[in-house]
Amino acid sequence: MTSSPVAAKTGRALSLDELRSIAERYADDVRNGVYHAEFDWDQRWHVRIHEDEDVDVWLISWTREQGTELHDHGGSSGCFTVVEGALHEYVWSGPKQDAPGRLVDNVREDGQTIVFGPHYVHDVRNHLDQPAVSVHAYSPPIRLMNYYDASEGSLLHWSSQWTDDPEAPSPERNGAERNGAERNGAGRRAS
Repeated sequence: MTSSPVAAKTGRALSLDELRSIAERYADDVRNGVYHAEFDWDQRWHVRIHEDEDVDVWLISWTREQGTELHDHGGSSGCFTVVEGALHEYVWSGPKQDAPGRLVDNVREDGQTIVFGPHYVHDVRNHLDQPAVSVHAYSPPIRLMNYYDASEGSLLHWSSQWTDDPEAPSPERNGAERNGAERNGAGRRAS
């Protein structure tokens, strides 16, 4: 695995319990109609519903086969709550990013909250016909995303992107990255 950059800290890093509380509170607001998700069948819809120097909170909708690339959060911890529907989360099982592991497929259902530390690598997607809605919180707010492929028990870092929008489209792969990933079997999801 090649090394990847780490973002500078901005505000205070909230605890995982604080992140869980924030995500669940905003998820309740969504259920109570304070915030409304929209659905776009061509691209994943998302909107920031809260931001301060310590935390960023996003409302995201997922239609069939919409998802992310395998990524980390550039040194930020995070949390997400499924508000409606179900999502598949493919999580890197290695104890560290540079340790051997594999992708583990976890189905995250309505009402479930997942919290994770700053070195968590995952891919989230909706494989079902029913759209899904989730609330995500990151602390400190994300400024960097690192992208990976999983191949032969290893993570392969293929790109980094500075951003204040963690739900923006991932970087485009160039031909060599795309061909190398296909040749190495990278990017395959665990089944």
